[in-house]
Amino acid sequence: MKTNFIFIILAVILVFVGCNKYNSLATLDQGVKAKWSDVENQYQRRSDLIPNLVATVKGAANFEQSTLTAVVEARSKATSIRVDPKDLTPEKLQEFQNAQGQLSQALGRLMMVTENYPELKATQGFSDLRVQLEGCENRITVSRKDFNDSVKDFNSKLVTFPNNILGGMFGFKEKGYFQAKEGSDKVPEVKF
Repeated sequence: MKTNFIFIILAVILVFVGCNKYNSLATLDQGVKAKWSDVENQYQRRSDLIPNLVATVKGAANFEQSTLTAVVEARSKATSIRVDPKDLTPEKLQEFQNAQGQLSQALGRLMMVTENYPELKATQGFSDLRVQLEGCENRITVSRKDFNDSVKDFNSKLVTFPNNILGGMFGFKEKGYFQAKEGSDKVPEVKF
């Protein structure tokens, strides 16, 4: 009878410990999903500004159509790729990041080309949009960092004992990080 009582007490303790570990993993998982939502929100904000930017550029200058077309096409591709927060694999994050990178490059080319249009640079609408776009890029950087911090917390908790056993039993998997695109470690060459 005394042995049964000890086993019951141990079983109850294990259940409580297991519930606590599961709940902490579930909470961190929700945190990762929330941070991913913040990343998508910032990219959406940038995407929403682009039609206004393109319209302003078109209206203020006899502008190079190929540059505007590249921006519009990159925006379309970037907004078509969705990543399910429940399945944040490195491959899916890379696909999303590649599309967003193409949009960033197209916007960069647009901003470089606008330097040749002094009347465009002088318009208040373009100036305001440019400032908003720069702010968006900063917010995106902060959101990606916060997301990676959240993924690190989740993955660290998941791979430690006994969470690694419980996490595997309940289907928790490591999340992928946002990573710098290849070649971003090299200083860009600026030519005038």
